[in-house]
Amino acid sequence: MPVEEFVAGWISGALGLVLGHPFDTVKVRLQTQNTYRGIVDCMVKTYRHESAYCLAPFDLIKVRLQNQTEPRAQPGSPPPQYRGPVHCAASIFQEEGPRGLFRGAWALTLRDTPTLGIYFATYEWLCRQSTPDGQNPSSATVLVAGGFAGITSWVTATPLDVIKSRMQMAGLKQREYQGMLDCMVSSARQEGLGVFFRGLTINSARAFPVNAVTFLSYEYLLHSWG
Repeated sequence: MPVEEFVAGWISGALGLVLGHPFDTVKVRLQTQNTYRGIVDCMVKTYRHESAYCLAPFDLIKVRLQNQTEPRAQPGSPPPQYRGPVHCAASIFQEEGPRGLFRGAWALTLRDTPTLGIYFATYEWLCRQSTPDGQNPSSATVLVAGGFAGITSWVTATPLDVIKSRMQMAGLKQREYQGMLDCMVSSARQEGLGVFFRGLTINSARAFPVNAVTFLSYEYLLHSWG
């Protein structure tokens, strides 16, 4: 059922994205800015001063837009640097060149390639362990397995996610890393090894409900159409 699987995956992925985007915004800001005292402080300030919207389909543009902290539509306040995803893409291209649009691409690839394997393997293993032979996993099993699969994948992905976000923000801050290794060494030297797990708590808090809903909706749609 390739068509049904594609549509089910698309719908469940969209639901997961809608649910997880606010957490993703907080995660990116904690990883790239030092102005927040923690997760709650970041959430409160973001909610108080602006609306966190992201319309960009590209990860670089998403990160840049998420890091804008200028209050919106307030008289006398400075305008945001980017007016939207298209303006953001055009500005990056004009100021940083074509290569600017691919900042962090290798880190993103290295982050996602093994993580996807861990993600699905964890989900399948947890479902098999909790489901009798010959039966389909229950809704509760799918929710728990999907949630823990998301957490497991982010535990392995967070260090490279930090590097990716920092490399993506480097052009905006007029700072150039010579590559991923330089970014890793500079970050560790200045902030310690703990910097590579900055955002892990918010990643995990986001991962459980997002991936629980994603897998549950995916399995439900497949069974409904089957």
